[in-house]
Amino acid sequence: MASTLRSWLAPARVTDAITDPVQRRGYTWELLIVFSATLGLSGLRSLISLLNALLQPKPLNQQSVALNVQQATVSLLDLLAQLAGVLQLLAWGALGAYLLWRAGIGPRLVGLDRTRPGRDLLAGCGLAALIGIPGLGFYFLTRAIGINLNVVPSALGDTWWRVPVLILSAFGNAWAEESLVVGYLITRLRKFGWAENSSLVAAAVLRGSYHLYQGFGGFLGNVVLGLVFGRVWQRYNRLWALVVAHTILDIVSFVGYALLHSVIPGL
Repeated sequence: MASTLRSWLAPARVTDAITDPVQRRGYTWELLIVFSATLGLSGLRSLISLLNALLQPKPLNQQSVALNVQQATVSLLDLLAQLAGVLQLLAWGALGAYLLWRAGIGPRLVGLDRTRPGRDLLAGCGLAALIGIPGLGFYFLTRAIGINLNVVPSALGDTWWRVPVLILSAFGNAWAEESLVVGYLITRLRKFGWAENSSLVAAAVLRGSYHLYQGFGGFLGNVVLGLVFGRVWQRYNRLWALVVAHTILDIVSFVGYALLHSVIPGL
């Protein structure tokens, strides 16, 4: 039992860390460029948003932030704008997968192959159940003690395309985050010789950073989620399982809120 716990907390990983200074510098610039254009920039914007919320006269739990918001007054244009946002997320995730592929790390090596769809689906469902219920309780707790904003998962109008778009948005978020923050970032940090625990913490803190707009609860909750997701991937190397779990969590949040917020007080 003790050896199993140690293996889980600090899994062994044989890596071929690069030592050539030119190659290391190239990977450093690659990381800076990728995250400056994607989730790292989102983290900076989230920090600015949180600072702005803290400067308001109202406490955090009396302020609200919406995730999926209307982007145009004409319904068709709004639909196109929502789909453009999903396309951006898909492109972000694809960028991470592509850069790994260019470096000789194909989909199979990070768990993005299609050899185990059934197992990945079951694992994703189990992981979503493990995270979902405690995560919801943690959100209500942090809002109650005043360290989190009231998060509105969907502010879209009641249109025929709302639910399909929210589902696509859920998958887009899951694909972008898990591909970049877990598959791409942790793999790249291995190339720098980082220990598994160090790269895990770095990825989890990055995940928390771009949720700062929700408040301190959003940051802490997503750091914990990042630690769990990252460790599961380090142990089992199945990125699709994380994408499935993340998609389920976001679908329940986005679609569930859109359908139920008017009939369940305090949701």
